[in-house]
Amino acid sequence: MTDTQPTRTEIPADIADTPNSLTGPPIRPGVLLLELVPVPVTDIDRAKAFYADRLGFHVDVDVRPSDGVRMVQLTPPGSACSITLTEGIPSLDMPVGTLRGLHLVASDIEEAREALLERGADVGPVEDLGGVYYARFADPDGNTWTLQHMPWRV
Repeated sequence: MTDTQPTRTEIPADIADTPNSLTGPPIRPGVLLLELVPVPVTDIDRAKAFYADRLGFHVDVDVRPSDGVRMVQLTPPGSACSITLTEGIPSLDMPVGTLRGLHLVASDIEEAREALLERGADVGPVEDLGGVYYARFADPDGNTWTLQHMPWRV
């Protein structure tokens, strides 16, 4: 049973060529794209609400392919990499709250931080660590995230 229909994650044009409707965009030789990061959580509905409502991630899929199995895939705005929240998939089991330091890169860290604060996320202050700027926060299960701004990448 599918609650949310699957959608395509857009891969930046410099990485992929024209999409193929059957298989998705072709990947050039030598390119490895990070596609999906499992995030361990205790309550998928609570985590889904946090990532979608507080952080603005797009809900790509929310499926229950069989009894006791659920997969929710969410993608940060503009990202080619998604996260997945799962239950009933032993190969993806890991202790809840153990994922540390996933980075979300922002072109304007103050603006990104303010937007997350306005959505109800508890984001720490911006820190300047040698010309690279960081602001940290955690999801409801203690998995930690970092907003990162590298001025030379803007």
